[in-house]
Amino acid sequence: MTDNDTPSHSPSRRALLGWGGAGLALGAAAAGGAVAMARTDDDPAPDTAIPFHGAHQAGIATPVQDRLHFAAFDVTTDDRAEFVQLLKDWTEAARRMTAGHPVGEGGFGGLPEAPPDDTGEALDLKPSRLTLTIGFGPSLFEKFGLAEQRPDALVDLPKFAGDNLDKNRSDGDLCVQACADDPQVAVHAVRNLARIGFGKVVIRWSQLGFGKTSSTTPEAQTPRNLMGFKDGTRNIAGTETDRLKKFVWVSENDDPSWMTNGSYLVARRIRMHIETWDRTSLQEQEDIFGRDKGEGAPVGKAKERDEPFLKAMKPDAHVRLAHPDANHGATILRRGYSFTDGTDGLGRLDAGLFFLAYQRDVREGFIPIQRNLATDALNEYIQHVGSALFAIPPGVRDKDDWWGRTLFSKEA
Repeated sequence: MTDNDTPSHSPSRRALLGWGGAGLALGAAAAGGAVAMARTDDDPAPDTAIPFHGAHQAGIATPVQDRLHFAAFDVTTDDRAEFVQLLKDWTEAARRMTAGHPVGEGGFGGLPEAPPDDTGEALDLKPSRLTLTIGFGPSLFEKFGLAEQRPDALVDLPKFAGDNLDKNRSDGDLCVQACADDPQVAVHAVRNLARIGFGKVVIRWSQLGFGKTSSTTPEAQTPRNLMGFKDGTRNIAGTETDRLKKFVWVSENDDPSWMTNGSYLVARRIRMHIETWDRTSLQEQEDIFGRDKGEGAPVGKAKERDEPFLKAMKPDAHVRLAHPDANHGATILRRGYSFTDGTDGLGRLDAGLFFLAYQRDVREGFIPIQRNLATDALNEYIQHVGSALFAIPPGVRDKDDWWGRTLFSKEA
């Protein structure tokens, strides 16, 4: 990756067309790099473009944006060559959209009698730090003769205590995570990939998210979840190269080799019983989390980032059970979002956390942590209703590379 200059301003997408497709100056946050997530004068402006190329896919250790559109797809074609071409077409579209360009040369392009190349709803909008991250689900490896290439770490997740999973909100052959500071930019990106994939893939389920609930920079103000508590205080920072290497990125010594510089993503839709929580006393809420609600300090401490004394917390406190010290060092990088999807038909808010966790191996990350949370006092107020696991391939190296090349090409 190369160093990039932060522009003093960024042109609109319409202006970009007038420039004949001239590229934007790229923002200071490189793929896999990090800056403060809370908006400060030092943060990338909302119109900054995040570099698409790099050893790792953007959207993992990248500073978390304000909005999410996550989509899981099922593959409907059985033609391997057709699917590979789709991955190449998606890569080119993603490359253009993350740089602030419309899909296709000239924006609409083609014949007036044909559908336009780009749907157009983001044409006048800034790049908004859009990142697009692709992943492959376990079921994909049942297709195209890929069974022997399925990573051992891409396991079938076990059933956890309290799970009430909806099959219509779970699994998928592929996933695309679109993050941006403008929700329309994120939705536009997924919409156009789905349009390009018509006849070859179909959306299985999707989730919109807002209010990022995890921090990848220690100096940033920790976001709060819909229960009002700071979330992800001890999350891996995007600048912690050693911890990312140990806990997030797949090593060249891990199998299979095509996953080197990739990661594994667990996506869980967690419904919060908001109405019950809102009638719970402050003391009980704080006992459940093991932190005070205002500052976020662990029990018996004064500041949020003070080292917690786990034994001072109740045995079933969330922080105590989720802490690496209670899980033989198991650590994940969290990148979740809040969601509110109307009501459930019974007058209750359908709201909660869309949990996204990246790790080097789910067998050493999410699975042991989630098993340890079986006795979590928080379980009375939440329920996991959707679940999926994806292998996240390495990043796209340059303009000639494409998503999934290391898996589908004989080249290493």
